[in-house]
Formats: sequence, structure tokens, C-alpha cells
Amino acid sequence: MTDTEADAPANGAVRGGSPDSAVDRVSDFYGTYIDAVSDGVDDLGENLRAHYLTEDLRQRLAAWQEANHADGVLRAQDVPTAWAVAYHDSGAGHLFTTVTLTWGTGPDAGHTRLAIQSELSTKLISDIEDAPAGG
Repeated sequence: MTDTEADAPANGAVRGGSPDSAVDRVSDFYGTYIDAVSDGVDDLGENLRAHYLTEDLRQRLAAWQEANHADGVLRAQDVPTAWAVAYHDSGAGHLFTTVTLTWGTGPDAGHTRLAIQSELSTKLISDIEDAPAGG
């Protein structure tokens, strides 16, 4: 696959978003964060965390990372090759999305799913957990 083919939107879809959409903000965060980690730009990843994540979540991620020796946002030591964000549910002032991370390419690519909680009032990401199996 050439760089041009890799940059072409899937199925001719146009990429877009809105700063008013909490789902788009999760997508924007994961896309930019993965780029920053992949490119080795440490300060950018930390700045993105400060902008998109609640302070409480940043503290919990620091503890998780210390215990697991991995990136708490990605729940891994490596960088995924692709990501997708889907709306899951909303209620009680929260929006829930599912982030699917792809590891590798081709038929042997693996996937992990993360359950993301955002605050509807601020659109900040307030929780990241492994998604339940089948959920």
C-alpha cells in the first residue's frame, strides 16, 4: 500500500467532526495521541492528556501505568496501527464510547476494545477501562 492509498478515507468517507460532539472529541484525542506517541513527541502526548482528560483520570492513569508498565491511554506498551471510535450509550451526564485499537495489519491483526467515559458538561474524558467482552 502506498502512502497515498493509506491516507485515502475508507469507502470514500470524508473525515470530519465538531468541537460540540463528545464522540468527536474522543476520536480527535485518540487519533492525535496515537500520532504523538508513534512520532515520539513526549510533550505533545502529555499536553493532549492535560487538554482532553480530567485531572482525576490523569492521576489514575499515572498509578495504572506505574503498576502495569504500559501506556494507560492505550493500555499497551506498543502503538496501534489503527483506531476507531463508536458511540455506545449516554446517561446521567456521561457519554460512553468504545475505542477499538488495531494491532498489526492483515488477517493476523489483533484488536483491543476500550470503554471510554466522557463528561457531557465538559466533554472531558473521565474514565478509560478495558471494554467488557462482547460489549
